[in-house]
Parts: sequence; structure tokens; C-alpha cells
Amino acid sequence: MSAAIRAFFEHGYTGATIEAIAADASVSKVTVYKHFHDKDGLFAAAVEAECEKIRTPLLDGDGKGPLAERLVRFGMAMNAFLSRPELVKFERRLAAEIEHLPHLGECFLEAGPRRCHRTLSDLLRNASVRGELDIDDPILAADQLSSMFKGMGDLERRFATQQDPASVEKRIHAAVDMFMRSYGARECAR
Repeated sequence: MSAAIRAFFEHGYTGATIEAIAADASVSKVTVYKHFHDKDGLFAAAVEAECEKIRTPLLDGDGKGPLAERLVRFGMAMNAFLSRPELVKFERRLAAEIEHLPHLGECFLEAGPRRCHRTLSDLLRNASVRGELDIDDPILAADQLSSMFKGMGDLERRFATQQDPASVEKRIHAAVDMFMRSYGARECAR
């Protein structure tokens, strides 16, 4: 998996070859095909493995500390994950490759961002069941929160040389504050 991630990040989908990945991993091409069936399967598995780094802090079993603090930790982890130079480079290259291989977009979204979004939605749904939040549509709420986390910083991440860490932290704390004010559990009328 490490060899596949390195190859896709460094060379993109079209530039990465099963032969080179197998050689880097010290396995045969047959072994790669046996486990992943084809290049798309290997690509999806590599995206899933990489996105686990951001999904893991979201898993509700981690649930230590107040919800707002956990959401801030996730927002900071999300920003750090997306801001890694190799990921920015990969994202740019993938956008160009999708022009010629449109199925890659769906493959990428399903293996990575959509899985992470479902995990955040589940966390918010569980928090609502526990009474920590009052949310009718956890999928929409997850979309709103992750959009606030990215904000203008998402464009800066992709098109500028660097982001101001203080601005990132301020944006994430403000997003969680606004989210909790909007969706925080209302006290029951007595």
C-alpha cells in the first residue's frame, strides 16, 4: 500500500504503473492483481488507506472530551491532512487526469472524501442521539461543517504558497462555535 500511495502521489494515476509499484513493494505484478484486480482497485485502496488518516480521529469510539473539542481536533487534522504538499500536488494532477479519465473522479470521491463525509455524518447523528446536538439532517450538517472548516483557506491551500496557521486555527474554532450555536442541543421546555 505504501508503494502505491507513493507512486500515485508522485506520478499521478496515469504515470504510476503496476510494474513499478510491485517492484517498489518487492512483490510480483501477479500479487498486486490478485489483491486489487486492476489499477482502479489499487488506486481506490490507496486513496482509502490515505484517507484513513483523517477518518480515524472522527470515529466515535475515540469520543474523548467534549464534542466541540473533538470537532476542533478534527478540523485541525483535516486542514493539516489536506495541506500536505504531496496531497496538494496529487489533487492538482488528479484534476487534470479526470479530464481524460472521468471515472477516476467517482473512484476518488467514493474511496476518500465520501467515506470521510459519511463518518462525520455518523458522528453527528450519534451525538444527536446522545442529546449533544439537535440535528434533523446529519448529512447536511456534516457538509456545512466541513465547508466551514475549508472556507477561503481551501483556495489558499491550492493556489497560494502557504496558509497562515493562526488564521486556520481561528477559522476552525469559529466554525465549531457557529456549528454548536446552530445545532447545540436545546434544553427541553419544562
